[in-house]
Amino acid sequence: MSNAARSTPLVILGFDAGDPFLLREWAQRGYLPTVASIMQRGCWGKTTGPELALEHGVWHSIFSGLSRGQHGCYYLRRIKPGSYDLEIVRGSDVNAPPFWASWRDGRKRVVAVDIHDVLPTPGVAGLQLGNWGIHRGWFSRSKAEQPCSEPSDLLAEVTRKFGPPIQIIEAPQADRNKNRRILRDLLRRIERKGAICRYLVQRGVPDVVAICFGESHTAGHQFWRYRAEALPPPQQTDDAPFAEAIRHVYQAIDREMGFILAQLPPSANVFVLSSVGLADHYPTGGLLADFCQQLGYQVPAKSDRISLHPMAVARRIVPESWRVALSRHLPRETRERLLARQFRNSIDWGKTTAFAAPSPYTGFLRVNLRGREPQGIVEPGAQYEALLKRLETDLYQLIDPQTGEAAIAQVVRTAEIYGASAPAVLPDLIVHWKSCRHFVERVVHPKANLTQRKPEFFRDTDHAAHGFIAAAGPAISNSGEIADVEVLDLAPTFLALLNQTKSQEMTGKIAENIFGGVVVGHGK
Repeated sequence: MSNAARSTPLVILGFDAGDPFLLREWAQRGYLPTVASIMQRGCWGKTTGPELALEHGVWHSIFSGLSRGQHGCYYLRRIKPGSYDLEIVRGSDVNAPPFWASWRDGRKRVVAVDIHDVLPTPGVAGLQLGNWGIHRGWFSRSKAEQPCSEPSDLLAEVTRKFGPPIQIIEAPQADRNKNRRILRDLLRRIERKGAICRYLVQRGVPDVVAICFGESHTAGHQFWRYRAEALPPPQQTDDAPFAEAIRHVYQAIDREMGFILAQLPPSANVFVLSSVGLADHYPTGGLLADFCQQLGYQVPAKSDRISLHPMAVARRIVPESWRVALSRHLPRETRERLLARQFRNSIDWGKTTAFAAPSPYTGFLRVNLRGREPQGIVEPGAQYEALLKRLETDLYQLIDPQTGEAAIAQVVRTAEIYGASAPAVLPDLIVHWKSCRHFVERVVHPKANLTQRKPEFFRDTDHAAHGFIAAAGPAISNSGEIADVEVLDLAPTFLALLNQTKSQEMTGKIAENIFGGVVVGHGK
């Protein structure tokens, strides 16, 4: 690259869980002029690859160039390696530093704001703000997930000038008034975040700008059911105020992105990304738990072996509806400890061959493998492989009686897509249930009827395995719609545009289709 190219800023703007099909459609219809201008000046398409098999951890892979097989992040909780304990996974727990983390020599200046789970990196020149206004599902912030910054006094400065962060949590069962408040707060937070980002950028033109808007993620889940194409005719009048809510949020983000770009040199190389899309989906976690138990994989502990801890005793005595109501008022850490205790003590590990880690949507199955689990009974090698095959066969036989079709869309072996013979951290199987617009209370297997109750967290959406990408700038030589771009190719591409070499840990390559097949820089 030329010296002029070296001084050209790289700008990465993110719609967290921005649906690629909505982004493309609304840009082409003129609702998203900033995104549309990048598509028109450069190229655009979808992101793809094994990293998009799950939503959690995608931003880690995008900015670090490391796969899940390396950083191990796949969900907000996981089985703690070497135990049967459940542990919360936070951004600080994941060893996947962003591609700018090596620039502690001050050779590049970074402005980074709210990259989900990617926390500020100490020692890097520039301004970084994390956890200020990211997407929150059904949990409020824990003590370890508070807003933070580098330098450390930046957060106080931003708070003085722009006010405190606005926390917004999904509310799947919200009434009309609460939905109005959530939409209002999302739009207000987008505007405030845009002002903060412009303020940070104006403090000196950075070499890298990386900003993500989590409001698209929250709005997508909160208002998906109200989309005009999703509404049955009788509901359209009552739900009309929210039929365009997702578009209004995307438009507000697009507007702030335009304002941010106006503060930067027109020669910047600009990327607009989304992590994953959205899909119709209802909780299926209870079905997978019943699958493991009824088909004999997961053996319940005998009643005389169940914990005598006071909370465990209360759980058996107090009606479930009361427990659910009471648990809503407990801190996240307390709820997670109770879930972990119940999970650990309710299974006879000496007789269990495979078990389901608690999760509401995508299923995670883990083999009770000798040498990996504390009381593993399945031998590595042929016995392990045979058990995986049996699990897959049983899963693909599940039928949704309401549709008469298979209930499972895909079963993924993590060893095959992430390159580990028997994963230490990742589950052995990832179970993707088929997208549908109804809550599946029962599925049928030739040997059993599997059932589930409506869970406490009851949302009608989950994620689809594609993201969005649009790129334009002096180094972006391709134009129009391009072939899908592998997620792990993004970090090497970003580094090449900055005339930097990718690290040895990065397995991706430069996304040549962005450059019309012409390889640039040193990122091979």
